[in-house]
Amino acid sequence: MSENISTDKIRNFSIIAHIDHGKSTLADRLMEHAGAVEKSRSRNQLLDSMDLERERGITIKAASVALEVEVRSEKYLLNLIDTPGHVDFSYEVEKSLQACEGAILLIDAAQGIQAQTVANATLAMEQEMEVIPALNKIDLPHARPEEILEQLEHVLLLESDACLSCSAKTGDGIEELLEAIVDRVPAPKGKDEAPLRALIFDAKYDEFRGVIVNLRVVDGVIKKGDMVHMLGAQADYEVLELGKFSPQPKPCESLGPGEVGYLISNIKKLGDVNVGDTLTTQKGKRAERLSGYREPQPMVWCGLYPVQSGDFENLRSALNTLKLNDSSVVFEPETSEALGFGFRCGFLGLLHMEIVQERLERESGLDIVQTAPTVPYEIAMQNKEIATIHSPGDLPESNLYEEIREPVVTTHLLVPVEAIGAIMHLCSERRGNFLRQEHLSPSRVMLTWDLPLSEIIFDFYDKLKSGTRGYGTMNMDEPRFESADLVKLRILVGGNDADALSTICHRNVAERRGRAVLRKLQKEIPRHQFEVALQASVGGKIVARENIRALSKNVTAKCYGGDITRKRKLLEQQKEGKKRMKSIGSVEVPQKAFLAVLSTDE
Repeated sequence: MSENISTDKIRNFSIIAHIDHGKSTLADRLMEHAGAVEKSRSRNQLLDSMDLERERGITIKAASVALEVEVRSEKYLLNLIDTPGHVDFSYEVEKSLQACEGAILLIDAAQGIQAQTVANATLAMEQEMEVIPALNKIDLPHARPEEILEQLEHVLLLESDACLSCSAKTGDGIEELLEAIVDRVPAPKGKDEAPLRALIFDAKYDEFRGVIVNLRVVDGVIKKGDMVHMLGAQADYEVLELGKFSPQPKPCESLGPGEVGYLISNIKKLGDVNVGDTLTTQKGKRAERLSGYREPQPMVWCGLYPVQSGDFENLRSALNTLKLNDSSVVFEPETSEALGFGFRCGFLGLLHMEIVQERLERESGLDIVQTAPTVPYEIAMQNKEIATIHSPGDLPESNLYEEIREPVVTTHLLVPVEAIGAIMHLCSERRGNFLRQEHLSPSRVMLTWDLPLSEIIFDFYDKLKSGTRGYGTMNMDEPRFESADLVKLRILVGGNDADALSTICHRNVAERRGRAVLRKLQKEIPRHQFEVALQASVGGKIVARENIRALSKNVTAKCYGGDITRKRKLLEQQKEGKKRMKSIGSVEVPQKAFLAVLSTDE
């Protein structure tokens, strides 16, 4: 327990918002106000520890910090968890909320309520948390507080009178926000004398100290030197160090009910630490297991292969280490004729996939080839069994199954009124099914469509932004599987099946998509000494073809005078040589060609 601070003076809260609405900046101002960092030494995004977060200007991982503040002459311990705003990292938000009793719902006073604002607010309300709405960026000249307060009542059904105003940039309204946290967020309900129960909500691996576990104590007290037991892994460890993030790690002797901190026990076995697991005492009465977290459902799958075949085990080790810090990553070994041994990996979205690949390359120093992303499919077999596949290569022969079911998501699109026509057209093109239209204000409308996941994972978001001049946002519900007329589109390079480039798509677009992929490959694959045929095939039938012309050499350049038959003989010899090379030669397919499907503009 913190010195001189009882459980009833502890408040655990999270900051949730749409992307770029000011969560990390508000966290910076709260830390400055609490004296956790000196204002003169402060920098932006204090809780964003990864280089990728700073480079991209987004929060990828949730981060916690313990702040001791004085409100109305009384000391309080505020445990703040900053969360990402991008839809791909919603699992991080969900994990963070389960470690809190309340949340600040931050809304940009200029942009208003966006799709992810609705999603995060709904998530917090479902967990029966205290939600404190706050308008940020009120200092902007184009702020629209009155209009947004109306949206707050109409869309989220929250009282506008309970909404606070602040500016994370200037620090205005921070005092009022702290008072609201103290007054509205309930104190933890845990008891010191109860058996120890602590929730593991995050972890990371340190080369020298082993696994560093981030936890929230629910009941009981954990002390340095205690023996603790992980219920899920059935493993026992001695507590070597306890501490809090302030924001730098600060060791302490114990953590009590409601407190958030870290634990170091020289854990070298990565499999012993699972996010969502319950930590309890080794001896005496063991507590009941906490509910933990739901299993994340990957929405996008792709193959990750090491460029050097000897790096396969290194890639496995790197994935295991990363999964410790990002439990939403799922992977399993797979082989490819073109790429050798690798892993089929599942992600929450394309941005998540991109971030994971970049983290693997930076943190492990590996060169990785990434195949074209795909979505999971359900296959209704002839024997009435249901199989789930994550790779086009796993699709059985057509005579073995009755139907293919694709994931469909209910998608909520917040767009300006003037962009309704363009977005309606976009969704119709992507095989969408229109559900409803709701006017949130005179200038903004929410469109709800059922869309196949395969139609929106590539460039749908970019086209949404383009069609709305950057003002459109989207959020998706959990996917469900529905039957569709789908086929496997095979790509043949030089007569050989390039399994890494195969995709599953709707029959009506197979020819167009195949032709578009071949044109892209035609540009990416270098010319060889022989002609290379590029073909797209559906069910054994070639639906599209492109050729890469052979590199030519003027074999008759030094043939001066003489009979024409001499030149013909040289040309015939060249022709036979190219034919022979074509039969025994192999076609080099560069890494960037495997992403051809991604950037194909149909």
